[in-house]
Amino acid sequence: MRKAISRWAQPVGWIAAAAASSIAPSAFAGQFDCLIEPTQTVEVASPVTGLLTRINVKRGDRVAKGQVVALLESRAEQAAAELARFKSEQLGPTQMAQSKIEFSQRKFNRRREMTADRLMSPQERDDAEAELKQAESELQVAKENRQIARIEFQQQSSLLELRTIRSPLDGVVVDQMAYPGEIVEPGGNKKSILKLAQLDPLRVHVILPKGVFGKPSVGMTVDVSPEVHTKSRYVAKVKSIDRLIDAASGTFVVYLELPNSRLDIPAGVKCRATFPGF
Repeated sequence: MRKAISRWAQPVGWIAAAAASSIAPSAFAGQFDCLIEPTQTVEVASPVTGLLTRINVKRGDRVAKGQVVALLESRAEQAAAELARFKSEQLGPTQMAQSKIEFSQRKFNRRREMTADRLMSPQERDDAEAELKQAESELQVAKENRQIARIEFQQQSSLLELRTIRSPLDGVVVDQMAYPGEIVEPGGNKKSILKLAQLDPLRVHVILPKGVFGKPSVGMTVDVSPEVHTKSRYVAKVKSIDRLIDAASGTFVVYLELPNSRLDIPAGVKCRATFPGF
């Protein structure tokens, strides 16, 4: 399991600079400054306190959603889960109670017939009937105890799973903040274990002047040219459009979704976005 804290990148300085440049005349109509960002960054932490025993990835590695990236010490939890599993599979108490019912049923039938033939007192028949009902109750108790044991096994298995840290997304390892041998615990006082970033797709942050408000539409294709690949152009699609214009700068923000399955486009770089028909 895992505890993840998601956050969007907040390039405040770049936004201010881009806002000023976006409203200035561009050499090419429809071209605007933009910033390529990860779709999300996640700091993966532990939901329980424990000793970090192993980290399975390193900085720069690709990770898949659900992949085990770190492990906590769990020998005590494994033993508790194994004990709960054994209890949940026990058949002895149920079989013993079932055998007792069968014996009590035969005993009661015999005494009922003998009482009908006046060969035995009604009291002895009633005692046999009470013994049968008690055996039936013991069988019910055995079944309930086994069900409780199954629930306890599920509980212990869940507690054990909490000590396995998994990736919440498909992405790459950006940073490692904890190392084997350290104690980790939930809460803000202790550092996270790993920082992951989702780089496929990428999120392109574009600031547009208010004069073009209403022209972009969700799903529109936009050419994006990263500054590190000045001769390369990639096709992104408009994912969302802010409906609030910043009064101070006279701009609004459009977010594009840029496929990056090969991870050949880096995040954190500036770019130029070309909107068709502007």
